[in-house]
Order: sequence, then structure tokens, then C-alpha cells
Amino acid sequence: MSFSNFKVPYTIDEQYGKSVAYFSMEFAVHQPLKIYSGGLGFLSGSHLRSAYELRQNMIGIGILWKYGYYDQARNQDQTLQVTWLEKMYSFLEDTGIKFQLTIHDHPVWVKVWYLNPETFNTAPLFLLSTDLPENDYVSQTITHRLYDANVATKVAQFILLGVGGAKLVDELGFNPDVYHLNEAHGVSSVFYLYKKFGNAEAIKKRLVFTTHTPEEAGNEKHDINLCHKMSYFCGLSIDEVRKLTGIQDDQFNHSLVALRFARLANGVSQLHGEVSRHMWAKYDNICPIISITNAQNWRYWADKQLYRAYEEGNDTWWDDRKKYLKKRAFGLVADQTGKIFDPNVLTIVWARRFAGYKRAELITRDKERFERLLNNPTYPVQIIWAGKPYPMDYPAINDFNYLVNTSRNYKNVAVLTGYELFLSKRLKQIADIWLNNPRVPREASGTSGMTAAMNGAVNFSTDDGWIPEFMNHGNNGFVVPKADYQHMTVEEQDQYDLDKVYDILENEILPLYYAQYDTWRQIAKNGMRDVRFRFESGRMAQEYYELLYKS
Repeated sequence: MSFSNFKVPYTIDEQYGKSVAYFSMEFAVHQPLKIYSGGLGFLSGSHLRSAYELRQNMIGIGILWKYGYYDQARNQDQTLQVTWLEKMYSFLEDTGIKFQLTIHDHPVWVKVWYLNPETFNTAPLFLLSTDLPENDYVSQTITHRLYDANVATKVAQFILLGVGGAKLVDELGFNPDVYHLNEAHGVSSVFYLYKKFGNAEAIKKRLVFTTHTPEEAGNEKHDINLCHKMSYFCGLSIDEVRKLTGIQDDQFNHSLVALRFARLANGVSQLHGEVSRHMWAKYDNICPIISITNAQNWRYWADKQLYRAYEEGNDTWWDDRKKYLKKRAFGLVADQTGKIFDPNVLTIVWARRFAGYKRAELITRDKERFERLLNNPTYPVQIIWAGKPYPMDYPAINDFNYLVNTSRNYKNVAVLTGYELFLSKRLKQIADIWLNNPRVPREASGTSGMTAAMNGAVNFSTDDGWIPEFMNHGNNGFVVPKADYQHMTVEEQDQYDLDKVYDILENEILPLYYAQYDTWRQIAKNGMRDVRFRFESGRMAQEYYELLYKS
């Protein structure tokens, strides 16, 4: 196929005719394409799937990571081992497009690969690579590891996504009406566009921005002199950059610049929109920040037989299907840990990216109640943990390894490795309870509970991210009631949440599951209904066109 004057290769629905180039560091579109780390990728993957289903005029622009994020293996003692394996992708097409970028005052060759929409049912996806024999080794390593720990390499990755992505759009002749930055990693594109259009207003007409980070310290900042030395600013002097962006100190704040160049931005839940508006209010020249709540693709994630059983009101079929899903996936637990789990026992799953604020090990902190929970003969439970820490986040890796070592003491506790799309789906099918306990309000959205509900799991969460828009306690899930967190220390907040988690588990969830299963099943079915109605990514993809891409 021809990649000059590129057009999306399916019939566009006229209500989605505006052309969009969607930039993201990671895309989780399907298990075989391992170019994602966590929630940002799961979100952008579902977005591309729904864009395809709705026939939207959108292309995705990302990076082909040679070694992915990392492969999660085990040391001899079962603790986490970070391994890097080269990935092979025979299903990607060579576009024949090659061009040069300047990175660190040095020409770097970029090659472009293409994921055809028909391969995984997504909008067209273009992936940039510098892993070419024409480049020196340092330039080749730019696309080796997603979120490389080396600061200069990471800045080079941001240049590749932003400047390289914007240049690719020109190489394709796509001429988008909208440049959509999913997080600020690609904000270097504004300097390329400034050179192209000659003024900031032309960029503001076309640029929109999705922010995912609910606290200022979590937003990427780099030394402005390093960025300049790395050719981040496309030949502009630091004085010109300061004048253009309003950045006066030596820290180049990528999100702040995105908010100043975009005509409109969005947070990824109603709560996150409020937090973001408050957080950035002290800065001038910020674009308006609306809310478009994240969602996940039902067609990809949901168990269709559970939904059919639910729609037909066939509770026996629903129960049999849920039990089968548990039994099948327990084979993975046995394979990894040598533990045989029982599909008749309430199964609690905590599985997502490991990060300090997500508090993976929260329920283990009360040793007495943890022991009582695991050894209760009347209300037995099984607990599974899984998830990937960032490979250089040693506190998170320590949490993971602490849980591995804790699990040695119990037949009914397991910690799994390899938390990617396939295992994520299987664990959501296993789960009776999908446990989510981030420290409020640190979770911008958090979407794992959406896909858990699509597989008959009941959400049990602190009241953060998307949960306030979804949860009706005791009707479609269970939620820890908010306290006056602003006036609590971190220790007080953690203790409050821990006590409430156990109170709700012991007094509501366990008796309901074992003594009133008909009510339990109805709660699970209500969650299935509500998540499909409001948190399916078709709704999200439509809202992006109606609310963010509008003129």
C-alpha cells in the first residue's frame, strides 16, 4: 500500500471526519505487541480499538520498543528478575519511510513501521524506530527500552515521539486537523510545528492535550539546558524558548508547556479534572481543562458468555461460566506457584502496576487481621497479587518481593509474574473481588476495575479516580468511604483505609458471598451493566470528538 498522501484505509463515519494524529509513548492493543507498561498504554490501546469500531479518522503514532518495557521473570528464590528480550513482530509492515532527526546536534535515522487496522482491529498505528544499522549504537538505543532510566535517553525518546511524530505526519501527507498528545511525552512536537507554521496561534488551533498525572511532582521535568543540548527545541535558543513557553526557571516542565500550547486539555476522570484545574491554577496562560473519563474496550475485554447469561437471566449458566473461568485461569496459578486454588472459594485479586501510592501490600499491614482473613474456616478466601513495578523503582520492587516472601507461608496466597494483557484478562476472570486501594486522590483514573467488572468481578476500592462516577456501595460494588484526607497525615490515611477495608471485607463482603450468593451475583451483574453503559471506550472515543476535537 502507498504511504504518501496517507488516508485511513476504511470508510470514515462523517461525524468523525476531522483528522486526528494521536501521540502516545505506549499502546496496549494486543498481547503480541509488547510496547506498553501499564494504564496509559491500556487506555490508548482501547482508544484505538474504539476509533476503529466507530470508523474515526484517526492515526496513532508511537515508538517500536525493541525490548519493550521489560520481561518479568524470577530469580532462583522466586523474587522479581528484570530481563530484556528482543521482540519480533512479523505482523508489522515496513512503510519504506525513513527520515533524519537531529538529536544532540547529531543526525539520527528513523524508520517507520505500520500496524494495519485489520491485524488487531485498531485505527492505523505508526511506530518509529532508531534501531537501524545506519545509526551509531547510542542512537540505536533510543528505541530499546520504554521509559529508559537514563535521563538523556529519555529526553531523546521524547524528541523522537514529538518531533519525529510530527515530521512523520508530514512525510505521510496526512495533514491532521488535530494533534492529540496523550500525556506530555510528545510536547517537543510544538517546536517542530512552530518552525513549520511560524507562530504559536497556528499550533493552538490544532493541539489538544490529555493529562494523566494528578500531582505536580509527578509531571516530567528536565533541565532546560540539557533539553537544549539534546536539540529538543528544534534550533531555537533558550531565550527564544523562554519567551515562547513562559518557562523562566531551569526546569522545563513538559506538562506546563503542553497546557500553554494546547487550546483545550482534559483530565481522565471527573475528579481528576477538578484536581488538575486546582493544581495548575497558579500558572498563567493555561488552556481550559475539561474531564473525559477513561474507559476500556468492551469487545476486547468482556467475557461475552457471562454477558449473554446475564442478558438471558440464566443464573445457572452465569455461575457455571464464572466458575469455569476461575478454574481455567487457576491453571496459571498452579503453573507459576505450585498452588492449587479452589473455584468455589472467594478470590481477591490485586493486579496492576506496582507504585507506592497504589499500596499493593496494604492489607498485609495488619498482621492479626490478615492471618484471621486467610485462616477463616467459615469464610475462606484466596488472594492473588500481580503487576509490574518500574524496573528502577526499588521500593516498588521491594513491595513485590515482600509479597512473594509472604506468600510462602500460605497455601491460599499467590504472586504471579508476567502481568501483561493476557494475564490481566485472565486475572479479571478469576476475581470475585477486584481490590483497588490507591491513596486518594493520587489515582487520576485507574481503569483496571472497568475491565474486571466486564468479567464478572466485583470492585472493592478506595473512592478515587473513576470510582466516584461508578460506585453505588452494595449495589454494583463496594467503596471505602472518604475521610477528611486533607487533614490527615499519610500514616493516618493509610490506617483509616486499612481499617475500613477490613471492616467491609469481614462484615459485608464475606457474609454476602457465602450466605447470600444470589445477592452477590446481582451485585456482579449490576457492575457488568453499569460499566458497559458508562465506561466503554466507544463513549470515550465519541466524547473526544465532541468535547476535545471540536473547533
